[in-house]
Amino acid sequence: MTRLIVVRLLFGALTLWAVSLVVFAATQALPGDAAQMILGRDATPERVEALRDQLDLHEPVAVQYLNWLQGIVQGDLGTSYSNRTEVTEVLSGPVLSSLTLMGLAALAATPVALLVGAVSALRRDRAFDHASSMGTLVVASIPEFVVGILLILMLGPGGLGWFPSVYSREGGPDQWMLPVLTLAFAVAPPIVRMMRATMIEVLESEYVQQARLKGVDERAVLWRHAAPNAIGPVAQVVALQLAWLAGGVVAVEFLFNFPGVGKILMDAIENRDVPLVQAVVLLIAGIYILVNLIADVIGLAANPKVRVANR
Repeated sequence: MTRLIVVRLLFGALTLWAVSLVVFAATQALPGDAAQMILGRDATPERVEALRDQLDLHEPVAVQYLNWLQGIVQGDLGTSYSNRTEVTEVLSGPVLSSLTLMGLAALAATPVALLVGAVSALRRDRAFDHASSMGTLVVASIPEFVVGILLILMLGPGGLGWFPSVYSREGGPDQWMLPVLTLAFAVAPPIVRMMRATMIEVLESEYVQQARLKGVDERAVLWRHAAPNAIGPVAQVVALQLAWLAGGVVAVEFLFNFPGVGKILMDAIENRDVPLVQAVVLLIAGIYILVNLIADVIGLAANPKVRVANR
């Protein structure tokens, strides 16, 4: 297990390095001059050149990348072009807001999805099973951005009026509901399908059948024998869905004007704030890689055959 975790950590580090190359190349390819955009159109050529020297924009691209990479390794993400503030300071609040939003969405989606999947497996080929399968298929085929718009139309001011459709600093806790529900609907269908499939496989296994033949109570069969053996593969899917949240939260935050990393990223791209764009994208990639690593570890810990086969 330790060796496999180390190998995956190394692959994760290599992946993050590759992402850093892509991110840096993409930001370098953005149109326009960063110094000119910061100072505005009325800036004199002398001021523009002075700022370019200050930002090391005259350095070769390879030197700029190495300087940026060295800063990241040392914990220095650079300075925002827009407000001349340290990127770490700019991101501290939005990152906490985004992580809170992702955590609430996971807490809302995971228990309900596990319950729906388990009940669907127990009532296989019945009305509830068909309804849940069709519902998850439909929800999974709709992009989260469209799901958010539909929730606004149904539950926002233009519909039932239960929740506000746009986040504001003066608003109350109810303004978190629509973003949380949007992300919950996005991550729930794969969990439901995996829980249903795994529970069906476990319920048809020999040890569950033997427990039933011995007269063990059906509830005990379900919760002591079936559910624990189904949790491993499902937990891996849950972790992968949480990894998806790291990227999917961007579009949802933009839709609801939520003050997280998604809104920061959109504003940074519009303002050509290169250090901020680089930091946000690299942060999202890092979270995605880390959660995928956790998913791999969960899968290995839950499957003794995999551990033995990789010794």
